[in-house]
Amino acid sequence: MTSALSHGSKTALTGVERRFDSDEILVSKTDPKGRITYANRTFLRLAQYSEQELLGAPHSIIRHPDMPGCVFQLLWDTVMAGEEIFAYVVNRSKSGDFYWVLAHVTPTFGGDGRILGYHSNRRCPSREAIKTASQLYGELRALERAATSPAAGRAQAAARLGQILDSCGQTYSQFVFGL
Repeated sequence: MTSALSHGSKTALTGVERRFDSDEILVSKTDPKGRITYANRTFLRLAQYSEQELLGAPHSIIRHPDMPGCVFQLLWDTVMAGEEIFAYVVNRSKSGDFYWVLAHVTPTFGGDGRILGYHSNRRCPSREAIKTASQLYGELRALERAATSPAAGRAQAAARLGQILDSCGQTYSQFVFGL
């Protein structure tokens, strides 16, 4: 993990990995704008925030700078279109530690079919999956950082991710399950 300052925070990254048990599930819910409306105890413990600190905060509060912007864009584009997605995500805790999750993010619909918010369950990924995802995300982040602008970097990294997925003949969620 990088030693740079964490995204949107003055907390330096520690390089220390936080782990959780395979029988634990991190749960959070957000409103349509991505503000946290619910976080379970496991989520609070790993993120190292109190419930009061998280409720109403943007979910990006736990975004780790090593997480490729193109993957976040894919995640949000997918759920905003009313579809579910599975993704490997590296998150940042309040102290600057990091932790990996296998996230399942789904939109929550109202009776009229409109999206009321989003729900995410996160499980502990295998060490092998983390290794593969970390290598891929490193390549994507390098493309993003080398570009002339953040938007250009996301586009170049998204194109590379698209090439990888096309070569496998898979969607991102299918690729994730293959790790």
